[in-house]
Amino acid sequence: MGVVQAVKSLFSNHVETSDHHSDPTLKTHYYKTTAGNAFKQVHEMLKHMQGIEILAAYEERGEISLNVVKGRKAFVVITIINVRPLETAIDFSATTESKVVPFDFGFSKELVRTLYKTFDQKLIPLSS
Repeated sequence: MGVVQAVKSLFSNHVETSDHHSDPTLKTHYYKTTAGNAFKQVHEMLKHMQGIEILAAYEERGEISLNVVKGRKAFVVITIINVRPLETAIDFSATTESKVVPFDFGFSKELVRTLYKTFDQKLIPLSS
């Protein structure tokens, strides 16, 4: 990621992961499991994490939406998609709420990185 992109990401309040993200830490993570199993495990992990309130969970759509309150408040949508048998992708869309300034100084990006690290410990990551 270039310097301009790094500075730009600090002055944003939203981050999304994708297969072709310029920041390697925000690329889609793939796991060796079914979407149903990943959904159940992710949902269970989130239920036990402090500062996280699950708003909705739709296994048939592979979506979990949540509020995160860890110093700041963020709204996160987690998408869990079966790509192939025993290959499941997990992506994020995270937006930090702010009443004073329209950016979060990288909070949403760090939140996604932390969630990926947690998922990587419980699910079997596939190398990209």
